[in-house]
Amino acid sequence: MTDRLSYIESKIVDETTAKRTISSWQMRGDKVVFTNGCFDILHKGHVTYLAKAASEGNRLVIGLNTDLSVKEQGKGDDRPINDEISRAVVLAGLGFVDLIVFFGEQTPELLIQSLCPDILAKGADYNPEEKDLNSKKYIVGSDFVLKNGGKVIAIPLVEGFSTTSILSKLKG
Repeated sequence: MTDRLSYIESKIVDETTAKRTISSWQMRGDKVVFTNGCFDILHKGHVTYLAKAASEGNRLVIGLNTDLSVKEQGKGDDRPINDEISRAVVLAGLGFVDLIVFFGEQTPELLIQSLCPDILAKGADYNPEEKDLNSKKYIVGSDFVLKNGGKVIAIPLVEGFSTTSILSKLKG
């Protein structure tokens, strides 16, 4: 019998391993979906979004912000609530998540270019048609994915769910 925790933890990989794994999947014809985020306190909105993203292809890869990159986003002094390893293990426990790769930059641009996903997914608060790199609706990495024959999609969000609103309720 396989140790289930080891299986979950094996989904959390470095960029080199991710690149090699994704390449082998693509050579077999699998469509790789990439998304990214902090996923600090996992909630129904996250799970719904990730499940819908995973349904767009055969494999789901998550670029997960490191703790330092979350802090640099200015989400608040108390963020992230959960450290990067804890967030990664929770995400890896989802059956439809295939790989998790950390990134420490402000955006996942370099990671996207390295991994070359077939499909780039973001929430519907972003716009796949937006071309202004300075717009909050611009999907980082979209130009690269499109130039390489991939597609960029926006997944509808579940209203009423956000880490910020959960934290507000807790502080209530």
